[in-house]
Amino acid sequence: MLTVEEGEILVKAARAAIDSHLSGSESAPSARVSSGLKEQRGVFVTLLDYINGDGLRGCIGIPFPTRPLIDQVRVAAVEAATSDPRFEPIDLEELKSQIIVEATVLSAMEPIWVRNPLDLRENILVGRDGIVVEGMGGHGLLLPQVAGDEGFDSEEFLSQCCLKAGLPPDAWLSGDVHVSRFQGQVFAEEKPNGRVFERLLKPKSRR
Repeated sequence: MLTVEEGEILVKAARAAIDSHLSGSESAPSARVSSGLKEQRGVFVTLLDYINGDGLRGCIGIPFPTRPLIDQVRVAAVEAATSDPRFEPIDLEELKSQIIVEATVLSAMEPIWVRNPLDLRENILVGRDGIVVEGMGGHGLLLPQVAGDEGFDSEEFLSQCCLKAGLPPDAWLSGDVHVSRFQGQVFAEEKPNGRVFERLLKPKSRR
């Protein structure tokens, strides 16, 4: 687990990387990089529109650990701002006045092995787990906070992740897809370039 101070450095590094990319300036290295930020970790950067009710404005991640976290978050941040195919690229003025930067640091992926695909529902804790669906030519990932924000139960979460993978919503029942779970630690700005806090997720008890 990262500290809030480490999370703040991470989020500020993400914002600085976007700013530097959009302005064409050189990004200064982050100060006081701890050992935790030097570990190779997966991370997602989510950009939210502060003016329009924190609506999604971009989200790109690198789920597998390929470089130190402090470097990984910079790459993901620039891609979230410029390369999310669902949105127009963010400009510098929008970044400064409207955009909240959120970073989700991922745990290692844990494959879920079940005899009956229906049992997948009982192996996913909404509000704690994110999931990855792979197979049938598709690949989809949903972060842990998505299910809580959207009010999904575990079955709907699986269906939505299948849709994200470009598969039928009931593909998880076929036995032809693999499902993995992971957890995430979320750090976000309160407002554009504002105080950074840890967003604590609230797992829902299984019925």
